[in-house]
Amino acid sequence: MTVYPQVRTSADLLKSTIRIEELIPFLHQQKAKSCAIVNTKLYGLLPFWFEMKRAGIHPVVGLTIQLELTEDQSLPLVLYAKTNEGYRNLLKISSSISIRPEQTIPLRWLLAYGKGIAFMIPVLEQQAIWLQQDAESLLKEIMKAYPHEVYIGISRLSDTADLESSAVQLAEKNALPIVATHESLFFNEEDFFAYEVAQAIHTGVKLSDAVKSNKQGNHLLTAEQWQQKFHDQKQWLIQMEMLLLSCQIEINTNNVYMPKFPVGEGETAESLLQQQVVNGLQRRLNMPTLPTHYVERVNYELHVIQSMGYSDYFLIVADFMRFARESQILTGPGRGSSASSLVAFALEITQVDPLQYDLLFERFLNPERITLPDIDIDFLDTRRHEVIQYVAKKYGKQYVAQIITFGTLSAKAVARDVARMFNFESEALEMISKLIPNKHGITLKEAYAMSENLRAWVTAEPIRQKWFQTSLRLEGLPRNASTHAAGVVLSPVPLVDVVPIEEGHDGIFLTQWPMQEVEQNGLLKIDFLGLRNLTILEQIRKSIQFTHNTQINFNQIPFNDEETFELLQNGDTNGIFQLESDGMKNALREIKPTHFLDIVAVNALYRPGPMEFIPMYARRKHKKEQVIMPHPHLTPILEETYGVIIYQEQIMRIANVMAGFSFGQADLLRRAVSKKKRDVLEQQRASFVKGALSKGYTQQAAEEVYALIVRFADYGFPKSHAVAYSVISYQMAYLKANYPVNFYAALLTNATGNPEKLAQTIMEAKARGIEILPPSVNRSMRHFKVESGKIRFSLSAIKGVPQPFMQKLLIAREERQKPFDSIFDLAVTLTTANFNRKIIEPLIKAGALDEFGKDRATLLATIEGAQKQADFVRPGGDDLFEGALLAFGKPKYSETSPMPEKIKLQFEKDVLGFYLSDHPIVKIRSHFPEVTATVQTLAQLKDNTFVKMIGQVREMRQLRTKRGELMAFVQMEDEFGAVSLTVFPKEYEQVVGKIREEGLLYIEGFYEHRFNKQQIKVKQIIIK
Repeated sequence: MTVYPQVRTSADLLKSTIRIEELIPFLHQQKAKSCAIVNTKLYGLLPFWFEMKRAGIHPVVGLTIQLELTEDQSLPLVLYAKTNEGYRNLLKISSSISIRPEQTIPLRWLLAYGKGIAFMIPVLEQQAIWLQQDAESLLKEIMKAYPHEVYIGISRLSDTADLESSAVQLAEKNALPIVATHESLFFNEEDFFAYEVAQAIHTGVKLSDAVKSNKQGNHLLTAEQWQQKFHDQKQWLIQMEMLLLSCQIEINTNNVYMPKFPVGEGETAESLLQQQVVNGLQRRLNMPTLPTHYVERVNYELHVIQSMGYSDYFLIVADFMRFARESQILTGPGRGSSASSLVAFALEITQVDPLQYDLLFERFLNPERITLPDIDIDFLDTRRHEVIQYVAKKYGKQYVAQIITFGTLSAKAVARDVARMFNFESEALEMISKLIPNKHGITLKEAYAMSENLRAWVTAEPIRQKWFQTSLRLEGLPRNASTHAAGVVLSPVPLVDVVPIEEGHDGIFLTQWPMQEVEQNGLLKIDFLGLRNLTILEQIRKSIQFTHNTQINFNQIPFNDEETFELLQNGDTNGIFQLESDGMKNALREIKPTHFLDIVAVNALYRPGPMEFIPMYARRKHKKEQVIMPHPHLTPILEETYGVIIYQEQIMRIANVMAGFSFGQADLLRRAVSKKKRDVLEQQRASFVKGALSKGYTQQAAEEVYALIVRFADYGFPKSHAVAYSVISYQMAYLKANYPVNFYAALLTNATGNPEKLAQTIMEAKARGIEILPPSVNRSMRHFKVESGKIRFSLSAIKGVPQPFMQKLLIAREERQKPFDSIFDLAVTLTTANFNRKIIEPLIKAGALDEFGKDRATLLATIEGAQKQADFVRPGGDDLFEGALLAFGKPKYSETSPMPEKIKLQFEKDVLGFYLSDHPIVKIRSHFPEVTATVQTLAQLKDNTFVKMIGQVREMRQLRTKRGELMAFVQMEDEFGAVSLTVFPKEYEQVVGKIREEGLLYIEGFYEHRFNKQQIKVKQIIIK
């Protein structure tokens, strides 16, 4: 039997290429008895442990560390957890190393955590540094503290053979047992090159520059190779086998570590929660005496929460939500199933009253299926970190951590990374990016199979074939660690007792294990999610407060606003959360919502599968089709959705009403049926029919309704989530309908950096009669702002204007308290340190200096003169400036010919990404009375409508058909946006070689809407 004492896995971030899924079949082939994972962090530990257990191979938890010798030197050491205490100490050792910048451990720390651990000294690694004289004192210290747990590990690699006798002498001198070892870093000998490339990617050093590796022999040994290597020292193999088999630990994943909320003396979490919930509900309903059905529901929920031991959890979440409110950090109305809890509503964790919308608590916490509660919270994404900081400060740094996540080498990433290590030219890198599709989740094998061009490119040269084979070998390996976007863990015990940690950001630790493994270990995860739309809502609210002197409370806006529903009925939903896609707009136009629940329904229905019921919902709503109920008794459940089953909660209610299931049983039914397993379906059908028969329903009625449940189980959407997120949709629609200028200003600010989105939003705002004021050095801010009912263009949206300059400009404006009146005034105030052509030129081209009353050509010609003026007049106050003007006369502009309109517009497009003044098409549109459509009006047309349009060429792609004929795809834009033109060979032949970017076109053709895109099949094209 063979053992593997020193296996590093691919979880060790490019320090190994051994994957567990390949390792286990290999170990079975070698009849391996035991295997130890010895990564440099405890990454990948739990998957390794459980996969080995399932495979019947004895797993050993190890860790490869660096022990401090001097400030510049460290010693390699392999630690094995022999006992459960040793395992817990390994968690602490790994954590200690990972929070130190040096990534090493001092001897005193190691000895403090050494109990239950075996120390294996790999004496011949790192140029046999352990054989140096100054290392012996550390060895003696370890032996003194743990005399029976120190082993000398000897590996037999070709470059260390001559040092083996010294290693044996060291063992004999200190009476230490010798064990045979071999560090495994890659699968087989052929994988050495791929391992070298992985190392190069990890270090960022190209293969041509890398120091030659001495790791050629560090592959997994076969059982035969082990015997051959140590044929003369079989006892070393036996000694290592005994060591690994003596490592007997258990990793228990049945624990639950529920954090504790601090309560006052004589108080319990249960009593405090009860008090806060009752007070909160009285406040929310504005009733000193609560209605009976609210009392019954809240008592039931509290009973379930308390019996499951989750009172502390609710108090903790309520506490940081209170902090967010008091700090004016906007939070979402709820997310997921937590919106179905009345307790969460009472504590202001959510903003949805579940009784108002018939939301079932069991969809969130099911007493018949014990799981950890999962309350996900949306925060303003720019201030989410403040809430996490509050939690860390309140409960203690060692009890709170964010969760790690690992990025892997995807097809395109690995192809490019490997190509860089191969020193491929930039043209080759671009070609690789083009040849591998952007399709999410695509593999290199799939890309190779589906792309003839990729196959041809790869096979053209041997180096490319080697590149491709190496990329295949490395694809999917973990590449880097980062912080999970939302997950935070909170523990009642120091985290290092349960999970290894490492240094994170902003003083908050990071777990070394990803979310699934953290939860598997019984730690409570809370998702703190940043939602961009909450940031937009907050920006609009602040803008309204500033311009209208009105404080908007999002929880008090009316849900029956006519303007809002008119906007939704028209599908005018650009910029509105969840409702922006073309398909969603069409669904809204079809359904024509008149009630908040219609928005909830469309949010739940607009998904693959259930969207087929949108037309039925619309017809029944508008009384164009009879509403047919599956059974009269189901009318109260389904009348809200016109007989269409949309929500999971409806399935649960049907099971409750017809089969007498408790809501807990009904939730289990919903979950089970959605898995579509035949035996489960049969079992649940029998239970449902039996329950229905006992309640007096016929066999036929029971069978039909059960069939309906099975059909809709996949389609069913959690109503709690649909309601909560529809609240945000409605709030944004309300603001767009009632405060459009403020709405568009916030939308434009959030589109900064995306010229196409900016241009579309500006066009839409202009179409609503909102004037966009040009950028101004005197009035523009970093963001788009509302100014006298208009929107002032922002400085941040001008390419080439750096943030430090903007900051300097804004400070200067505040200090002066009067506008700049000339380019010279601006230059002197900002000084030559901030006033130079590179920065000022984009501002002039964007029109930000137009208010000085000079043509843009003159302003551009005067930049150097203004710089000289700034050089001459040192900043020191207006008196100095005025004195200089008196002595040397007022500086003069370098007057020049006015800038042609075409150049002016082109400059605008260069620095803004679009035309701000007026699109060139606007000026010539009146000369084309025959035109029948614009990009804006296309959306209202039916497919195959014949249209006549004018526009400007944005880009063109020419290609050959299978017959070898030339055709083209042209992106044409007018003042309202862009449309794709398909120009077939016959039509293209007339204009081949004449279409130019920025050129003007007149086209005629047939409109169609395909793949969510507007297209014109061109029948005639004239170049203007």
